[in-house]
Amino acid sequence: MRHPLLAIPDAFHAGKPLGITSVCSAHPVVIEAALRIAKRLGRPALIEATCNQVNQDGGYTGMTPQDFRDFVEKIAQEADCGGVEIILGGDHLGPNPWKALPADEAMAKADTMIAAFAAAGFTKLHLDTSMGCKGEPVALADEETAARAARLAEIAEAHAPGNPAPVYIIGTEVPVPGGATEALDHLQITTPDAVQTTYDVHRDAFAARGVEDAFDRVIALVVQPGVEFGHSDVVQFEPEKARDLTASLKTLPGLVFEAHSTDYQTEANLSALVEGGFSILKVGPWLTFALREALYGLDAVADVLDQTPPKGRLMQAMEAVMQAAPANWAKYYEGTEQEQWLQRHFSLSDRIRYYWPEKDARAAVDDLFNRLNGREIPAPVASQYIPGASTGDAPCGAHDALLEAVSRVVEKYERAIRPSEPTDNGSSRS
Repeated sequence: MRHPLLAIPDAFHAGKPLGITSVCSAHPVVIEAALRIAKRLGRPALIEATCNQVNQDGGYTGMTPQDFRDFVEKIAQEADCGGVEIILGGDHLGPNPWKALPADEAMAKADTMIAAFAAAGFTKLHLDTSMGCKGEPVALADEETAARAARLAEIAEAHAPGNPAPVYIIGTEVPVPGGATEALDHLQITTPDAVQTTYDVHRDAFAARGVEDAFDRVIALVVQPGVEFGHSDVVQFEPEKARDLTASLKTLPGLVFEAHSTDYQTEANLSALVEGGFSILKVGPWLTFALREALYGLDAVADVLDQTPPKGRLMQAMEAVMQAAPANWAKYYEGTEQEQWLQRHFSLSDRIRYYWPEKDARAAVDDLFNRLNGREIPAPVASQYIPGASTGDAPCGAHDALLEAVSRVVEKYERAIRPSEPTDNGSSRS
């Protein structure tokens, strides 16, 4: 069985570019929205988990790769999306979660992790070994990065059940998992020379390991095309600046680029990225940002339906949860007390997403849904408090409102990944 993602570089090099939306989230509402849209459009759903989110130790979600697979498949069943072709991806697979350890120990953990991802049927594997471990430089030499990536590919090949065999992504010119932490005024677009070097050193490293067949299934390189976002600003794609990068693909048949941090790009820019060969569009924080907006809006709606002004109960609960466990935001949010408060709740990096699985956060959301249980939300009320809702919509329930909020983002990507193909713009609400 041929891996469905192999069609993407084939299409680009045939002059008919197409892309795929890579949904990087472990939130059940986000996954459900992506699956429902994939079903409606008759397209595969690419769902990815990062090394920090999911690993053999549980990651911050508490899930192993097999747990995550079971989790996604259960959502698909419950949403009546059992027929959707689901492609599972592992992102930033390497020593990053354990880089505080010596390299031998960190890579041993990475070996175990990629074996678990491969054995669980994840067939899109991003090999990311560029970070230094304890006592090493922050960024490793290209040759060492490639040697470690080839080592992981060899392990994945040995543990993958096959049918289809996994495809691989190489290259690491993006921020570490979790998003950018530096200023965006010096964003460097990847050079064609860097692309060629990445390709060459990985080809040689894979050959040295005797896994040339795996290298034949490298479908994309991660590059920086000139897109990024910070707490409140977005660097939008400028195709002219990436023209040389796009042209470099002419010498790399069978390959396209993977673009990370495409969140908050305009729909036109998402289409332009696909046209330029940046065919795999990864999105994560934008989806949970939209989810958080809708949750805070629903909290206001619940109060309004009780004939009181909004009290911000959910926001207060989430503030307490984040203050009780600051590790996921304290290193990333700076400034005055007010600025940090705003960032905790409204930063585009959306680090609040790490907290929705916490016990107290789940209890606060459950309380919100109990307040709205059995109540329809009139369209004019939804329009007031939930971004994107319209006074012309039909009344809806709380879960539908969340799905709609996330779906509006996913649908931008689904229209963009087929630049020359009209897309069904029908509502995803069911």
